[in-house]
Amino acid sequence: MVFSSSLFLLYFFPAFLIIYYLLPKVFKNIFALLASIFFYAWGAPDFIFIVLGSIVVDYYIVDLIHKSTLRKARRILLTISVLLNVGLLAYFKYTNFLMDNVDILLESIGVPGVEWPAVVLPIGISFFTFQKLTYSVDVYRGVHAPLKKVWDYALYILMFPQLIAGPIVRFSEIADQIEDRRAYETVDARLLGFFRFVIGLSKKVLIANVLGEQVDLIFAIPTGQISTMVSWVGIIAYSFQIYFDFSGYSDMAIGIGRMIGFKFPENFNNPYISQNITEFWRRWHITLGRWMRDYLYIPLGGNRVSTGKLYLNLWIVFLISGLWHGAAWNFVIWGGFHGLFLIADRMFLIRFTQKLGKYPSIVFTYFVTLIGWVLFRAETLEYAFDYIGRMFSFDGLQSEFNFDTEFKTIMIIGAVFGFIAAFGKIEQWWMQVLTRDKKPGLLIAMIIAAILLTILCIASITSSGFNPFIYFRF
Repeated sequence: MVFSSSLFLLYFFPAFLIIYYLLPKVFKNIFALLASIFFYAWGAPDFIFIVLGSIVVDYYIVDLIHKSTLRKARRILLTISVLLNVGLLAYFKYTNFLMDNVDILLESIGVPGVEWPAVVLPIGISFFTFQKLTYSVDVYRGVHAPLKKVWDYALYILMFPQLIAGPIVRFSEIADQIEDRRAYETVDARLLGFFRFVIGLSKKVLIANVLGEQVDLIFAIPTGQISTMVSWVGIIAYSFQIYFDFSGYSDMAIGIGRMIGFKFPENFNNPYISQNITEFWRRWHITLGRWMRDYLYIPLGGNRVSTGKLYLNLWIVFLISGLWHGAAWNFVIWGGFHGLFLIADRMFLIRFTQKLGKYPSIVFTYFVTLIGWVLFRAETLEYAFDYIGRMFSFDGLQSEFNFDTEFKTIMIIGAVFGFIAAFGKIEQWWMQVLTRDKKPGLLIAMIIAAILLTILCIASITSSGFNPFIYFRF
């Protein structure tokens, strides 16, 4: 069940909100958990009991970590928790990748490949695994005491707004809200949450879906038949598709959270106005970047190591980040590609782009991300490298590909909303629109606009069968 479906918008979500608002406070968490279990089981019924079982086991392991006074015992229990969660992620997400590569290696030396049943990937496992790890580590570090009730912990992990594709909510950020969120349960918060949800829905349905249909057609063409112009149009369209798709989902998750009293962290902040790749990763998938920094990069030594070790750690972190996104070599290379530019930023590149000035730096950084997006979007490394080759071939090849007026219009709209924050104080103003309480008149105008956009989105959804979420595959 996806947020941008008629089933969710017209049935599940309205019914959930009505019941949730009518229930006494003591029953809200239980109901939210049951609704989240139903939401997950609707899309992945075969895995819900595995997920629930791992949650219960992990809850009691972490409870023992909190109660134990022996440092060695605490470390052993933390190790067990980490191995349990990483082990499940590794098995479900990377077994097929590992066995495919083993088969390729064996066949290269004349040995038959290994027969292995394909492992199906549970929805959202990359995201809720990281949240489970933050719970274990935050309790171990003494950042926050564990939750008192196992169903509250299950709600933290399975909460349906951010269950499937984030944002990655760290335990310490939300622990107090799980137990008491009366401070955020205001009429203004609910209305602003609704507005935020609709903004995300509009990004997804009215921009990402339109661009995504054309992107899929372009990337289905053999690279030998793609002209330079079409190849550039395809990857630029994809850059807007993935941004409005993923940031749209995050907006919807944050909006739903606010409607029921939760304050989730921001996950995107106009990444395409970045002036270097380091800044890009402070603006793109913010919660993942912060997770990688605090739970991987800093434990590896952070900035307290030698320059050479620091560069190596950065590269390792981004190789792992690439592998986290998907079990394929193109994702690993994509992560390594960004890691190399982060190292180059520290060595010399930021000094170089600063001399270029703001807007040339933005263009250069966007160009770098486009090359990276080819690696991310292509099904294979061979296709990715061939596609990049077509982008720079300039050989006069003509593709039989016509772009309609709707696609061209949405491309322009995507570019405007993708880069407009680079001018003036628009970035600051927009964040105030999304997050700060408003005067009644302005709030009413925003809600009317949100209702009109909702009607437009539902009309678009019912008239089109194209409605994927890119990050659901991770």
